[in-house]
Amino acid sequence: MEVAPETLDTLSGWFAQSLSPDAAARRAAEQSIESAKCSPGFGLALLGLASSPRHDPQSRLAASVQFKNLLRRRWPKPSPDGGGDDDADHLPPSDCAIIKANLLQLLLTAPPLIQAQLSEALAAAAASDFPARWESLLPSIVSSLGTALSAGDIPATNSLLAAAASLFSRFRNAFDSNTIRLDLKYCLENFAAALLEVFLSTSRRLQAAAPTVTPPESRPVFECLRLCCEIFYSLNSIDLPEFFEDHMREWMTEFRAFLTTSYPPAIEADGAPDALRAAVCDNLQLYMEKYEEEFRGYLKEFVEAVWGLLMAPSVSPSRGQLAVTAIRFLTTVAESVHHALFGSPDAMKQICDSVVIPNLRLRDDDEELFEGNWVEYVRRDAEGSDADTLRRAACRLLRGLAANYREQVAALVSAQVQQMLAAYAADRTNNWKEKDAAIYLVISLMQKPGATGGGTPVVDMESFFTSVIVPELQAPDWESEPMLKATVLRFLKEFKDQIPKATALALLPSVIRFLIHESNVVHSYAATFIENLLIIKDMVPVPSANVITRAPRYVAADINPYAQPIVQNLSKALSFPESYENPYLMKCLMRVLGIANIAGQIVHEITARLVGILMEVCNNPKNPDFNHYLFEALAAVIGRAGEQDPALLPVFEASLFPVLQRILVEDISEFWPYAFQIFAQLVNLSRPPLSQNYMQLFGVLLSNATWDRPPCVPALVRLLRAFLRKIPNELNQEGRLPNILVIFRSLLSRSSTEDSAFYMLNTLVENVSFDIMNPHINEIWSALFTRLQTRQAVKFVNSLVVFMSLVVVKYGPGVLVSSVDAIQPNIFMTILQRFWIPNLKFIKGTVEVKLTSVASTKLICESALLLDGAAAQTWGKLLDSIVALLSRTDQDGAQQDQNDGADADSQRTSGYSVSFVRLQYAGKSEDDLLKEVNDPKQFLVTSLATLSAQSPGRFGPIIEQNVDPANKGALIQLCAAYNTNIEPMALL
Repeated sequence: MEVAPETLDTLSGWFAQSLSPDAAARRAAEQSIESAKCSPGFGLALLGLASSPRHDPQSRLAASVQFKNLLRRRWPKPSPDGGGDDDADHLPPSDCAIIKANLLQLLLTAPPLIQAQLSEALAAAAASDFPARWESLLPSIVSSLGTALSAGDIPATNSLLAAAASLFSRFRNAFDSNTIRLDLKYCLENFAAALLEVFLSTSRRLQAAAPTVTPPESRPVFECLRLCCEIFYSLNSIDLPEFFEDHMREWMTEFRAFLTTSYPPAIEADGAPDALRAAVCDNLQLYMEKYEEEFRGYLKEFVEAVWGLLMAPSVSPSRGQLAVTAIRFLTTVAESVHHALFGSPDAMKQICDSVVIPNLRLRDDDEELFEGNWVEYVRRDAEGSDADTLRRAACRLLRGLAANYREQVAALVSAQVQQMLAAYAADRTNNWKEKDAAIYLVISLMQKPGATGGGTPVVDMESFFTSVIVPELQAPDWESEPMLKATVLRFLKEFKDQIPKATALALLPSVIRFLIHESNVVHSYAATFIENLLIIKDMVPVPSANVITRAPRYVAADINPYAQPIVQNLSKALSFPESYENPYLMKCLMRVLGIANIAGQIVHEITARLVGILMEVCNNPKNPDFNHYLFEALAAVIGRAGEQDPALLPVFEASLFPVLQRILVEDISEFWPYAFQIFAQLVNLSRPPLSQNYMQLFGVLLSNATWDRPPCVPALVRLLRAFLRKIPNELNQEGRLPNILVIFRSLLSRSSTEDSAFYMLNTLVENVSFDIMNPHINEIWSALFTRLQTRQAVKFVNSLVVFMSLVVVKYGPGVLVSSVDAIQPNIFMTILQRFWIPNLKFIKGTVEVKLTSVASTKLICESALLLDGAAAQTWGKLLDSIVALLSRTDQDGAQQDQNDGADADSQRTSGYSVSFVRLQYAGKSEDDLLKEVNDPKQFLVTSLATLSAQSPGRFGPIIEQNVDPANKGALIQLCAAYNTNIEPMALL
């Protein structure tokens, strides 16, 4: 594979600059890389740089990461139906062929960090092509593996095993299907025997050399065996293969040897043996979960071996992860039909005393993580990260035992909690970890609201809360023992629903203090508790509607007295070391600003503070969660304070315009969707005539180039909607409406943006008079019906029905029918019969259901076309669909459309591929175009009653012949409910 040296040099320079601390240089390099992505041969250049020994290691590593991501995004994926994706952007077939021919060999010679990235790249390509379109891959790996094994070349063997491990990892989480089983069968036939040979040969080599080998010499051998275990797991994940069942004793014999053999202290201290043992425990866990019947003969000896490992002292750096996997295996056994292995009182007490409690107490590395990497500590402790912790694993083992021995576990744990609390009371300074462990035990074992399965009652909750938790919150030395304070705050978060409202509000001043605690974990947990508290909803009956709805427990009146100190403390904490971009603090600030009523100087202060933070993060947008909450907080303060005091709008404009303009001018693409939504919010708050700044922005909005970025389109439509609400008549000037329709056709042509195309059309109809729309209505229908010929998906048809319904409601049924039939005679009736009537019952959304049902009712009661005798059958079928739609919404239950910002966190991104992320607090409630219609069901039956009275005896037979019996019964019930009559003799 040849790549021009100057190309590699240029690419290396870009990657070096992309790591520069200088924002301008970094952004220029990133833009150069982004521009080059679509160039032919870009993937080959990346692979060439990643494997080029003459270039800087950091640039090579960056190239390998970029190469991996490129293959994940652009490697051609087979289409089951042979069709293509409108927006597909695949690598050229010639590039793919060269990559497949060279990737394995380049991977084998790469340094370890780059090798890891290339292994994942290989797996990304293989996910689509292997084995059907990459038949040479596995034979190449097996052949090279045999050569390396014969030569005793462990590093080469490990490189090949790493590649195979990446290749087979797809079987771990794949859905079981005939296709995946055929692929697995192919892999087993070609690789299972070679794997066993490598495994047994390497194991014998380890046994022979173990007494005299040094850690550097043994490390690759242990790594080889660990990779074998990893592949074993992948190949056994879907089903128990016949080959592995036939050779189970060979595998299990070696597994048990690894668990029971002690190696020289220097090798044990290196950690490689424990890493291998952890992989073995993962395999035991898999067999226990999926192949218990075949595995049961080995179970007792493995339980004893794993238990012995947990009892043995160790200085291995990998002992923590081994303990987690070992405890997980014991937990699975404890929850199975073999739980009697732990059922004796002595065994259970030994588990509690020797396994659970030692692993529950805080360790030195926990304290180091707490102080040195607070983000990782929170992720592991409170968020249940993929990297399980010893504490969680130990408590899960207790819960597993409690599933069959609840009373015994409760007695043991209750005694242990009391013993820990007594130790703390005897020496508070030195024994604070005992109280921390006691609280953690209670958190883990008590039943939480909404959880399934019963908790294990180890303490009286009210007494524990009053005597153990509250004193820590209210203690004068609130800055001492930060890890204990963090656990107390986590307790509050876990049981927030069970704390009475009055008690929670009374404790709030104490919690607010912790927002400025110097520990990042403590002030993060305090912020998380407050934020979680404010999103609690309670089930509340609505007597008039005879339904149950969910209403916020805490409203503005509850939080207003505390809002200012919370906002001020959060603002201060955001300046603490390592909390400049703390997402927990910003999320809490967002929530408080979205609920409380703030006014006066605090509005000016917090707006300036948020804008200052935004200016900083514009230099390097690296934390997507924090930045999302930052924009939500800005939207919240603009929305809440701006609506209460319109005089604040100039303040917001003066503060925000410079930073929003910077985002657009400097092309900070990650923030474009946010900026347009904030602009839309400001426009919504403005009063016509709009200022020159806004009119200039309107001009930018109507430029085709502005809409070239699909992720920004929904935000741009929001902004257009805001403008049209304020200046609908401005569309008649400077060719603005034709510009909008050009943009509309472009959006409609792509499935990824067609939703936005309809939203744009809906916005136009809602805000623009028919006089302005009339010259262009033919163009709109032509575009829609042309697209309909090739795009008849339910989603598209539903959007079309909603738009046509909007035309009925806004302009009248006559305008809809005449304008559609102007495209082609009688096409409206065809559209109605083929698309509107069949799809009406599938419409979703409270606003959409009301709109389409009322519009359909207007058609059958006001449209001359449908009231014509020749359309009787269509009239009846449309009525049938209306009743089906309204009956279905009854069954779906009451929906609450209140925008309280509770979903603001669910919209955040997990990384920075530029994408539209909706700002919940920037949303404006939709205008109800049907304010005069309170109930669409009542509107239907009263309209029908009026029509029936005008033509007695006409509609009863039509209803009898065309309305489904179930829907006819529902219609009779509606008539009774609203005391109306429609052809009563015909309906009965």
